[in-house]
Amino acid sequence: MEIQNVLFAFGLTLFAGLSTGFGSVLAFLARRTNTKFLSVALGFSAGVMIYVSFVEIFPKAEDSLVAELGKVGGYWATVLAFFAGIAFIAIIDKLVPSFENPHEVHRVEEMDLPERAAKFKKLYRMGIFTALAIAIHNFPEGLATFVSALRDPKLGIAIAVAIAIHNVPEGIAVSIPIFYATDSRKKAFIYSFLSGLAEPVGALVGYAILFSFINDIVFGILFAAVAGIMVFISLDELLPTAREYGEHHLAAYGLVAGMMVMAMSLLLFV
Repeated sequence: MEIQNVLFAFGLTLFAGLSTGFGSVLAFLARRTNTKFLSVALGFSAGVMIYVSFVEIFPKAEDSLVAELGKVGGYWATVLAFFAGIAFIAIIDKLVPSFENPHEVHRVEEMDLPERAAKFKKLYRMGIFTALAIAIHNFPEGLATFVSALRDPKLGIAIAVAIAIHNVPEGIAVSIPIFYATDSRKKAFIYSFLSGLAEPVGALVGYAILFSFINDIVFGILFAAVAGIMVFISLDELLPTAREYGEHHLAAYGLVAGMMVMAMSLLLFV
């Protein structure tokens, strides 16, 4: 495994993770949250993830495992790994209380200044726990981005961009309550920035653990699990949030647009 490929995969993972900081900056610059744009963007991200999971990642995992384990064994291993990925991210999501879930995006204008003093402790606690929740969610996402980029750099770029879009509102969710609790943009940005670091950390830990075991079977299992993780994130988090913060049709249009862009980008490399 060439060091250039590893560095490239890690760079993409770092880019995706640190986009939470970009979300924090957007929150401070915007007088009102552009919920229509956010809805389309989240739908777009979900479209990319769902399309690439079923059209590209799952088939590649199946091909790799069938070649090593035979048709029946390979297909069973692919399906089991896919649903294991879903179960893994679902358990993580279940462990995070709903009021601290990083995908409960707050609008900038929801918290006015008179409420700040009365809700100082609650807001600050919300921001801290949201940062921790994001770190937990981002850990497997970082491994997913890293493994995908390691296996197929072009595919890794598409997944990194989709996850980066997905991480922007997470940055908003961290920074807004901390800012209104402390009146410190710097502190709010730092917590938002640090929460995104869990993504490259997930990549590094995963690489360190799996490096000596990397082969076609491990790659196939990881790829199938990555597909499951991304499908669950899209259906359980991105699409519901997109519908909540915009019109239903906007989320659907973003979803279709994401699928179309992903399809075109894959066709360019056929």
